[in-house]
Amino acid sequence: MANVVDARPDNIHWGYFEAERPAVAEVNSGDQVTIRTYSGAPNVTPDDGEPFEVAAEQRAIHDQVTRRQVPGHILTGPVAVKGAMPGMVLEVRILDIELAADWGWNIIRPGAGALPDDFSEERLFHIGLDKVCQVGKLPWGQEIPLAPFFGVMGVAPPPERGTITSIIPGDFGGNLDLKHLVAGTTLYLPIFVENANFSVGDGHAAQGNGEVCVTAIETGLNGTFELIVRDDLHFTMPRAETPTHHITMGINPDLDEAARQALREMITLICECSELSREEAYTLCSICCDMEVTQLVNQHVGAHAMLLKDRLP
Repeated sequence: MANVVDARPDNIHWGYFEAERPAVAEVNSGDQVTIRTYSGAPNVTPDDGEPFEVAAEQRAIHDQVTRRQVPGHILTGPVAVKGAMPGMVLEVRILDIELAADWGWNIIRPGAGALPDDFSEERLFHIGLDKVCQVGKLPWGQEIPLAPFFGVMGVAPPPERGTITSIIPGDFGGNLDLKHLVAGTTLYLPIFVENANFSVGDGHAAQGNGEVCVTAIETGLNGTFELIVRDDLHFTMPRAETPTHHITMGINPDLDEAARQALREMITLICECSELSREEAYTLCSICCDMEVTQLVNQHVGAHAMLLKDRLP
């Protein structure tokens, strides 16, 4: 039976990552853990009179947890993984993701998003979520299929960085907003502190590449993960793996630089996994690798490179 970490006030850190935050649970390498999360501050939460159910635990988080960085995400954790040490890699197998609410939210904020000057009024949308049919009903009546994933999955950053916002992703992971990280995929995170200290939040029921208005269908999710310490891997940036693709990532204030970083990471991966030279790997990327925008809205934007596994020689 998996360990369970509930999304209750004493298990929450709101808006930040830091190495000094103590773990709220501890597991062995290879253990499974179910982590429950909620999404949304009071200003985006449905009122009691609306046709949605807001969990009492989410209201308690609003009342009892100090929001250390604004804006920022409600994160559950961290979970310590025994044996993890700086320089190793945490393999996060995403075994299952389920909706924790019958509603989600999306907000447009003036001055934010990929078009910060195009919209002058704040608009909040609540979106009904059907767990059985796995669809979301948009306010204008359109139904869209859901593909739940966590926007934020990360380990503790290096201690010298102190307290940092959960908004900006980095080498420790965090607010990656990579829509491919659904159930059945794996995320690899460089480790910077003893026991890694893994946290998760920012549930998305569905999101397009770019997350252009800053928010997707934000919602509470429950995820089951298998956390494995890899002392045979040594990465400087997060990587991911789906059943069909290798994924490398780039993060930078400039999208061109983020894309270059993701591409260089992919060239490195190809050289690690084959006998190709860097020149040959570069050519293979031009022929077979897809460069995609991850997100455009987290101050530091993201790009990722995707290579079909069967394209590796």
